[in-house]
Amino acid sequence: MNLFDLTGKVAIITGSSRGIGKAIAERMAEHGAKVVISSRKAGPCEEVAAELNAKHGAGTAIAVPANIASKEELQNLVDETRKAFGKIDICVCNAASNPYYGPLAGIADDQFRKILDNNIISNHWLISMVAPEMQARKDGSIIIISSIGGLRGNAIIGAYNISKAADFQLARNLAHEFGPDNVRVNCIRPFGTIPRPSSARPRACRCAASASRTRSPARPSIWPRRPAVS
Repeated sequence: MNLFDLTGKVAIITGSSRGIGKAIAERMAEHGAKVVISSRKAGPCEEVAAELNAKHGAGTAIAVPANIASKEELQNLVDETRKAFGKIDICVCNAASNPYYGPLAGIADDQFRKILDNNIISNHWLISMVAPEMQARKDGSIIIISSIGGLRGNAIIGAYNISKAADFQLARNLAHEFGPDNVRVNCIRPFGTIPRPSSARPRACRCAASASRTRSPARPSIWPRRPAVS
């Protein structure tokens, strides 16, 4: 039995040339969706789209590079998707930025603004571009990839965590706005880090991850893994 038949659906996934975004695109294509691969650089996007087309058939995926910091490039992403597939059924806001590691007292204003702009406002931009057609059609799904950091404090990536906490509230508010039109809005909070040499991982992050598992014995001991930056 296929519980996730996405045949005929069209999905935009930002930050999908690698990591979580690529994994989402692969699974959606596996379940029948047409997928749009988007990240800043065209080359990696085209490589992933080619992989999916080779595996699932020509026309399964297209590559449309876009910098989430640019409203114009996000609008082009939406326009090119509609030109290729005629509609947008699913929007996954996965791409994010984190240019600063350290205590909040040391973050520069431009670094803080980049985190907030790229991790919150860009999601709002893209969602605002795709939601009207979903509402008119009375069907659609919007997914924001947040982080466990949005629920917990951290002395190393505090600004990033603040932005991810805001993503939770963005999803809550939009669910109230779009729900009456049968448009679903959800937020996912992956947890963990991609394994790296111990010397390259901040000690505070390793301890926080260990402590969180220790404090929560009722939770699974194996967590989904994600990089510190979406």
